Amino acid sequence: MRARVFVTLKPSVFDPQGTTVAEALHTLGFDAVKDVRQGKYFELDIDATTVEAARRLAAEAADKLLANPVIESYRIEVGTDVKETVR
Repeated sequence: MRARVFVTLKPSVFDPQGTTVAEALHTLGFDAVKDVRQGKYFELDIDATTVEAARRLAAEAADKLLANPVIESYRIEVGTDVKETVR
């Protein structure tokens, strides 16, 4: 199964890279873009028998390595399942 992990900075954390991208977009004429938040994206191929087992393993990997829980949150998608885990 494939799990997708989207890691983003928590809303309360300043995002200088996102601010720089937003300013560059404004310079290019994309004035409708009001804010940009940057993040990380991971795809994990997981050997699991159920969607929930794959989700648990992906969440454990995100908790231990992929995301910094102090400043980041993450969202997990598994396979074609639209159910999400947000932390």
